[in-house]
Amino acid sequence: MRVTIITVTHNSATYLQECIDSVVTQTYPDIEHIVVDAASTDGTLDIIKRYDNHITKWVSEKDKGMYDAINKGMRLATGDIIGILNSDDMLASKDVIAGIVKCFQENLVDSVYGDLVYVDKVNTKKVIRYWKGFTYKRYRFRYGWMPAHPTFYFKAGLLQKFGYYETHYYTAADYEFMARYLYRHRISACYFEKLIVKMRIGGQSNRNIQSRLRANRRDYLAMKKNKIPLPLLASILKPLIKLHQYYYTLFYKVSD
Repeated sequence: MRVTIITVTHNSATYLQECIDSVVTQTYPDIEHIVVDAASTDGTLDIIKRYDNHITKWVSEKDKGMYDAINKGMRLATGDIIGILNSDDMLASKDVIAGIVKCFQENLVDSVYGDLVYVDKVNTKKVIRYWKGFTYKRYRFRYGWMPAHPTFYFKAGLLQKFGYYETHYYTAADYEFMARYLYRHRISACYFEKLIVKMRIGGQSNRNIQSRLRANRRDYLAMKKNKIPLPLLASILKPLIKLHQYYYTLFYKVSD
């Protein structure tokens, strides 16, 4: 099975090399790494060109935002499985992709997700929050639950059935995508109990209370569209059910 990993970039020179290195060092042999750049003006393109032998395809042009760029990457993909790796994030260990493929093969599912840690921008050994996954139960969407999006891998053939990211949901486009696939269309999923991604803090939807409220409004609209019962309640619960992640953080340490 070929795995396509899509990385979108825009002036990402600070952390992009670590991101690419985490893909290059994977033990799984059949990985297609696609980089979609939004016409960066810093050193991003220099890094991309330096890794030209390892990056399968790349493009640099203006886009309409992160999820528009991801959609471009997915249209270029030739893999059987697709996943997203943000330009300032890293695959957590060298055997992550091999483990994900094994999970697909052994469980005969449409999608796989796992665990994620938010880490300090500079000191990536410092864990800010640990997003611990759970065994997949579709009903959890009714309480605002979702898989950690950067750990979500799915069969590429589903795109033709259920569509791409809907960019007008902005920061909630990832939630809407997974709600559409997992809740509305009931694709099968397996929780892979392993740390998949180290994610640097600094998400757009959590910068301040105003951005959090906007994100909650978009979550609500995505829930309503995908027929999740009591979407207003679910949108309120969505940030609250993440509080347990700080409990796991007390007992978790990131290894080298």
